[in-house]
Amino acid sequence: MFDFDMLGLKPILSKTLKTAGFSEPTPIQNQAIPLALDGHDILGLAQTGTGKTLAFGLPLMEHLLALHGKPEPKTARALILAPTRELVNQIADSLRVFTQNTPIKVATVVGGQSIGRQISTLSRGTDILVATPGRLMDLMDRRAIDLSTVKHLVLDEADQMLDLGFIHALRKIAPTLGTPRQTMLFSATMPKQMEELSRAYLTNPKRVQVSPPGKAADKVTQSVRFMSKPEKGAVLRDILRKDPEALVLVFGRTKHGCEKLMKGLVADGFNAASIHGNKSQGQRDRAIKAFRDGTVKILVATDVAARGIDIPGVAYVINYELPDTPDNYVHRIGRTARAGREGEAIALVSAEEVDLLTQIEKLMKISIPVASGTRPDPVKVEKPQRGGGGRRRGGGGGGGGGQRKSQGAPKTNADGKPRRPRRNRRRKAA
Repeated sequence: MFDFDMLGLKPILSKTLKTAGFSEPTPIQNQAIPLALDGHDILGLAQTGTGKTLAFGLPLMEHLLALHGKPEPKTARALILAPTRELVNQIADSLRVFTQNTPIKVATVVGGQSIGRQISTLSRGTDILVATPGRLMDLMDRRAIDLSTVKHLVLDEADQMLDLGFIHALRKIAPTLGTPRQTMLFSATMPKQMEELSRAYLTNPKRVQVSPPGKAADKVTQSVRFMSKPEKGAVLRDILRKDPEALVLVFGRTKHGCEKLMKGLVADGFNAASIHGNKSQGQRDRAIKAFRDGTVKILVATDVAARGIDIPGVAYVINYELPDTPDNYVHRIGRTARAGREGEAIALVSAEEVDLLTQIEKLMKISIPVASGTRPDPVKVEKPQRGGGGRRRGGGGGGGGGQRKSQGAPKTNADGKPRRPRRNRRRKAA
């Protein structure tokens, strides 16, 4: 174990570390920083809330401070890719704490914001570019950014990038980067695809791992409460009333479901907001800021926020609905017990979700303690057949078209010619 003074960092970084209250590194920082400072590629595995941003950010800033001159217009010297807008903003905010008194410039590009403004920012060049892959691809297509000068690449929460299909964007982005370069890949879980990703983009990487993949932070107290679906609303409200001043993050599965839940809580007198994919970036930013400031006590979110919120004061994470992907449960509950604090994660589980709970416990290699209720037999949830949907849009034969005809719709037009229902429905849909 080292302390930050032993690293021989540039004085401005050492001073900022002390001012910000950093004295001893976290385990992931302890292992990764010396290796990254030596220029090694890094494969870092650690649960959320353990200080991964500083683990790659500190070596990155040290390397950049050793360079002379300013970046050329439309270029970047380091690229950090993250899967969500919230995580991009979180990373950039953390880095700016250390770069504010240095010549290092940090820029962000994400979807949902003015691309014209981002083009203008990039036209001046930047030292560190933090981006979501999709918007970066848009800017590359417009020739607004030249990545050939990038000599440091960081992939943060790389497993979620795989889940969201960003691997295709990465395959297009990586060949445009400068070589040789240092690549650092960080993740909280280690699916099989991650090994393939590391072999493709890392050169002789040093693997640093501070906990088994799928393990939650040590200071998170987990529990599960079994109930029927209709009971969840009342149970959630009872939990919220017991600690009205606590910051509570509530996770749902769908955008519409989260919005409905939030509005119901507000109608019942709770101070709540929501973030999900139907919200604009400005709305999401304002909701997170209000939650961080404590002016909003309850934030209802989809998994878009599972890895994009770094708020040490979150006391509870409530899984109102379990995620479809077990890994996302780990990331959700990692939003509490951050920065060395304690936190509580409560899962409200109905019979329809017992199979999901089983998958989560298998991943984490634990049995989550039961706080109330009895584990029911799993209920299989039938997914809607795609064929029915296709017929409803004019797929021919029976389905929606047949039902409409049986309700009295004529089979011919007024001139006696056969109707063409598929064409008519398409026009109506348009």
